Amino acid sequence: MKQFLESEIISTYEEAKIVILPIPYEITTTYRKGCEYGPDAVLTASDQLECYDEELGMETCFHAPIFTHDYIADTRINKNLTADDMLKVTTETVTKLIKDNKFVIAVGGEHAITTGVVQAYQQTLDEPFTVIQIDAHGDMRHEFEGSIHNHACVMRRILELDLPTLPVGIRAICQEEADLIKEKNIPVMWARNIYFNPHWMAEAISNIKTKKVFITIDLDGIDPSLMPGVGTPEPGGMDWYQLLAFMNLIFSSFDVIGCDVMELAPTKDSVVSEFTAAKLIYKLIGYWQQNNSKVRSIE
Repeated sequence: MKQFLESEIISTYEEAKIVILPIPYEITTTYRKGCEYGPDAVLTASDQLECYDEELGMETCFHAPIFTHDYIADTRINKNLTADDMLKVTTETVTKLIKDNKFVIAVGGEHAITTGVVQAYQQTLDEPFTVIQIDAHGDMRHEFEGSIHNHACVMRRILELDLPTLPVGIRAICQEEADLIKEKNIPVMWARNIYFNPHWMAEAISNIKTKKVFITIDLDGIDPSLMPGVGTPEPGGMDWYQLLAFMNLIFSSFDVIGCDVMELAPTKDSVVSEFTAAKLIYKLIGYWQQNNSKVRSIE
């Protein structure tokens, strides 16, 4: 199988700090399909990345060894997979990786996967954490099209785990979600407010009351002019440097326990989306390494 940055450096599982976990699961997408091919496209595109990060001043992959895990919950191979099957194998796999002290970046696949990833962290860690959601959509419906594990319901499942959330970049919700946001006083950072408010990042992190955070990125949170390869390309999303600045701030301000990057649905005759997704993942690794190097030097 393909490896992340495979022509540059391939680390063993034992030496790796970072584990890329590809989860090509797609059952409930409702508009533009194809996100089960997202992980493969990201791994292929990653081989075209430059190792050197001009922002961080280092060749990230030589400081943070990366291992690519085998695919799990692959609906390209098994169309009979159920949501319960996916959640079980995802939670079990991520739990093992956490216990082995790996920083996990799960790559989907549809956003419903995040429930299984977050469950693993909740069951393994002994303190609460906030789930930061980069997304165009609220994803807070109780159920959609007959399933409580539809991709449009993932953040409702996270809320039911009694974890605080911070939705960022939201610009499409239904009435049910609007009512829930008011009822639970969820601190949504609306995309339109991000655009017009230069202080939005400070306001966003002021709403985070835990030391630890998990980051889930639905790629439709990015504006479709930069990220067209998603299931539902809502206009008005975050731009590249806006997103990177926010991610850097989060990594430098909190203990980021893990990440996922979901919903890449590759387009024909263009590699823009998968290359952008691969570079985003590499930037997340760089921010993690930068922060953890500071912690080790202090200790």
